[in-house]
Amino acid sequence: MINIIWVLMTVVGIVFAMFNGTMAQVNEAVFQGAKEAVTICIGFISILVFWLGLMRIAQDAGLLEKLALLFKPIVKRLFPEVPSDHPAMGYMLSNMIANLFGLGNAATPMGIKAMEQLKVLNGGSVEASRSMITFLVINTSSLTLIPTTVIAIRMTYDSAAPTEIVGTTLLATLCSTLAAIGIDRFFYYRRSKKGVK
Repeated sequence: MINIIWVLMTVVGIVFAMFNGTMAQVNEAVFQGAKEAVTICIGFISILVFWLGLMRIAQDAGLLEKLALLFKPIVKRLFPEVPSDHPAMGYMLSNMIANLFGLGNAATPMGIKAMEQLKVLNGGSVEASRSMITFLVINTSSLTLIPTTVIAIRMTYDSAAPTEIVGTTLLATLCSTLAAIGIDRFFYYRRSKKGVK
């Protein structure tokens, strides 16, 4: 469906430009956008390689395991249906820690694996379980300590202080995560009172 939407937007934009006589501007925007995309990607690569390297060092030093142990009691309360020793728990913790450090690209494979394992726990049902919904909500709101991606963009565009958004981002993502969990629990308990699983 998304592919169809993108194709329609592209076709409508080109047809509109043809009728308005602005094809030159469209061509210029296409090439400028391609150039900026490459610049941003190179900026991302340098920052992501740095943080992924630090994550690997932290993993080898056992720091990630300690962080996972620190978060496990909280995660266990959020996901009471998931056994502590189930692979889904490990994948969810890894995903949350990667998101905490702003490594969305590194967090995505862990999130997909977590969802696969949660689906196994759900008996392979096509309907999302409570744990799947809660994990999606937390992953989307994504509590972030260090917004690596945004810092990379700010560095690419020569920001005078690319890291000055750390405090604001932490506060904003803390609020969004708490709100997301609150809304998730509200709808869960509301459905439970109606007798809907």
